[in-house]
Amino acid sequence: MLRTHRTSELGRLEDGRHVKVAGWISSIRDQGSIAFLILRDGWGEIQVTAKKGEVPDELLEELRRIPQHSSVVIGGIVRRDPRSPGGVELIPSRASVVSRARKQPPFNVYGGELPGIDRRLDIRAVDLRRVKAGAIFRVRHAVLQSIRDFLTSKGLTEVQTPKIIATATEGGAELFPVLYFDREAFLAQSPQLYKEQLTMAFDGVFEIGPIFRAEPSRTLRHLSEATSVDVEMAFTDYEDAMDLIEGMVTSVVGMVSRERSADFQALEHEPEMPAPPFPRITYEQCISKLRDAGIEKDFGDDLEIGDLRELGRLLGGYYFITDWPMKLKPFYIKSKARRPEISESFDLMWGDLELSSGGSRIHSKSMLVRRLKEKGLKPRDFEYHLRMFDYGMPPHAGFGLGLDRFLMVLTGQDNIREVVAYPRDMRRLTP
Repeated sequence: MLRTHRTSELGRLEDGRHVKVAGWISSIRDQGSIAFLILRDGWGEIQVTAKKGEVPDELLEELRRIPQHSSVVIGGIVRRDPRSPGGVELIPSRASVVSRARKQPPFNVYGGELPGIDRRLDIRAVDLRRVKAGAIFRVRHAVLQSIRDFLTSKGLTEVQTPKIIATATEGGAELFPVLYFDREAFLAQSPQLYKEQLTMAFDGVFEIGPIFRAEPSRTLRHLSEATSVDVEMAFTDYEDAMDLIEGMVTSVVGMVSRERSADFQALEHEPEMPAPPFPRITYEQCISKLRDAGIEKDFGDDLEIGDLRELGRLLGGYYFITDWPMKLKPFYIKSKARRPEISESFDLMWGDLELSSGGSRIHSKSMLVRRLKEKGLKPRDFEYHLRMFDYGMPPHAGFGLGLDRFLMVLTGQDNIREVVAYPRDMRRLTP
């Protein structure tokens, strides 16, 4: 056994308890007759205190020579000391360097000014040893767990859908082609059509998985590979979908704020608590607000980043933009019965950042065929999907939430790459 305890467990042990801890050395402070080492693992840190006369001389010399970042196993006894980080220290009796660091990072991982993320990504696993980076990914883990718990509690079934597909989910050219044996295939833009079909069998489903978008742009908010939380529910409409995502966001933020308070303290950021019900502003009301602010927009114009910044300034926090023009939405979105130019759709916003998009879906085969043609798509390319509508497709609605953008909001990050372990964009394919 390399370790008997994690560093986070040592504070609960009695003085004099013999333990073995394993991790990497984050700092060494040599004061002649005494040396202080900070050993970190995935759960925290412990101060190792080696004092001349209290530990063997050869062990003291060995500890002094350990390079920073080396992976070690240190055995010794636990002792409380209010001067130590966390109020407890480890008095070593033996040490083993299981992997000696041969290089030091080109930047100080544990303090000082950091370079830009592009430089840090080159040695990402080392960069993630930073306290703030660790806090971000512990929050991410808690968010994922909370989302699964919430959606499961609502009776939804978690599913997995193919990521290699034969045709575009939403049309357009933002697809990554791949060679699938002897024919062309694509990486999935979303699980949209599959999750719609699965409502026929399971009523309500969700998936947390990767999506791929070949957008030829590099911004602080976009990635070529992202993680999406996708939900679809039978016998519902877009109002029900908005109610569900509103409840999910409120529940997740509340839980994570309580359970990961130490991580938010390390990030020096307190997440904004949602205040339901979130405002629901129609697209036409947004156009009116923009015109009042001196920004000329016509019905059917998409909302650009400048428009969203103005709306974010006016509305702030979490809010929905609803009832978008049909021309701006994918072929599977349903129109309003009395105003066919308007869709039963929504985007969930936080300020000027779009977090989610959803709506009521078309469940009539003939209507879906007509919409495909209107969008310039070929129904025969979607035959695998259309044939399901011959077997009683129920009315359904759902949404997709960008997990990475949600994490940006929760952790106060401006760059989406900070919340993804190994981000992919148009310039980065490694590590």
